[in-house]
Amino acid sequence: MNKILVADPIAQDGIAILEREAQVDVRTGLAVDELLSIIGDYDALVVRSETKVTADVFAAGKKLRAVGRAGVGVDNIDLVAATERGVIVVNAPLGNTIANAEHTVALMLALARHIPGANASVKGGDWKRSSFVGVELRGKTFALVGLGNVASEAARRAKGFEMNVIARDPFVSAERAQMLGVELVDSLDELLARADFLSTLTVLNAETRHMIGEEQFRKMKATARVINTGRGELIDNEALVAALDAGLIAGAALDVFPQEPPDMASAFLHHDKIIVTPHLGASTAEAQERVAVDVAVQILAILRGEPAMYAVNAPMIAIETMSVIAPYIPVAEQAASLATQLAAGQMGDIEIEYLGEIGGGDTTPLKAAVIKGLLAPISEENVTIVNAGLIAENRGLRIIERKGPSDGVYANLIRVHLHTSKGETDVAGIVAHDGPRIVEVNDFDDVDASTKPGWLLLLENHDRPGTVGKVGTLLGEHNINIGTMSVGQDIAQARALMCVRVDQDVPPDVLERLLSIPNVISAKVAQFK
Repeated sequence: MNKILVADPIAQDGIAILEREAQVDVRTGLAVDELLSIIGDYDALVVRSETKVTADVFAAGKKLRAVGRAGVGVDNIDLVAATERGVIVVNAPLGNTIANAEHTVALMLALARHIPGANASVKGGDWKRSSFVGVELRGKTFALVGLGNVASEAARRAKGFEMNVIARDPFVSAERAQMLGVELVDSLDELLARADFLSTLTVLNAETRHMIGEEQFRKMKATARVINTGRGELIDNEALVAALDAGLIAGAALDVFPQEPPDMASAFLHHDKIIVTPHLGASTAEAQERVAVDVAVQILAILRGEPAMYAVNAPMIAIETMSVIAPYIPVAEQAASLATQLAAGQMGDIEIEYLGEIGGGDTTPLKAAVIKGLLAPISEENVTIVNAGLIAENRGLRIIERKGPSDGVYANLIRVHLHTSKGETDVAGIVAHDGPRIVEVNDFDDVDASTKPGWLLLLENHDRPGTVGKVGTLLGEHNINIGTMSVGQDIAQARALMCVRVDQDVPPDVLERLLSIPNVISAKVAQFK
């Protein structure tokens, strides 16, 4: 019989499921040395966030086949070590969805009706009804930054209050939004301007950190209220306090913080227009039960040799398949990443072409890599060959795969074609002697750009003498060093595409100046990670 170690507290419902098919030992609060001394006896390990599952744990866990995280984040699990050892790691990304959505709506109601302040007032011996006149949700606009799983459920509940729901999320199809009764808007500025209640339910990364700050607060209604149940650093809390003091917005509710627990001297904790809760988004009995059950079911499936719904690291792939496609997995991801960064508008259909030998077998890992590249800027979900289709389906994205022989120029090539509300974007890549390279961008089929980590400046221009020199001069004036440059040509249209590897990001004001150079049509910067 398989043996499973439960190293952190989880709901009894999950333990009961595990006990149907395995011997379960619940030993919480183990010291590192204790865990290392016993893990070799177990086939599976279940944790929450307390236990750190390090490379040493995987090395000592000679029998381990599965690790389950009863929750969403897997920061406490060394995924690289797990994959190297052939251990499948699973989590429960949807178990907390309803709880988080309901808490978002609860905070919206608390803001609208001044519930915390009214409660404190009455318990303090006052009866000042006139001090707590609120607003109704009916007819108000609920604006969502992101339309993922939690935001979708929050939108459904807001519709029940007869609210108008709008969202900004280029990575959700128009059909998916329509099904939810949500209006998609083209820009964050429009979302801010129309919001009566603004909710930030999106992923935290370099682009979204402090995405709501002083500049954004100035674009909102004075009567607007902000709710953050996503990630603490999505909102600049110092700017939030200043905006409230200046009357730029009317109130805010925070359930998440950049540092948890926060510094108790922080101004936002004591502001009378800010409601705070101690990261309660997932804190319901039902959510705790659901994540435990979701993980338990997956752990048992893995031990039976069956696939898991929410694997967060790639399962082992047949050697025969990997020998052909492995070098093209980063090509697929980077081509999709560049396509996402170049595209504009709401995402529609996605076409993937596999030309050459790579299209002759199972392309599931390549499809997963494309989806990962497309969604990496906005999704916290770890895309693998197990869950790629589900993640795309949840966002209403239609993936079309096409296979064909070599085009005669490259032995193998992957092309990603994005259809959006603003047009179409094509990016194709190959494996060269020095790794993945981009060889096509839209109409330019003789591009040559490395995908090594760093920034790529793409400038489309009319093919006229002197343009390259003017671009180089302007970048030099702003101390932006050029690493390499390649130029693709569309001879029929007399256009060219400069692909310039630069040593740093190109600020918006420099992009504007590049656009002012004669013959330059467009200027965009992308980052490879």
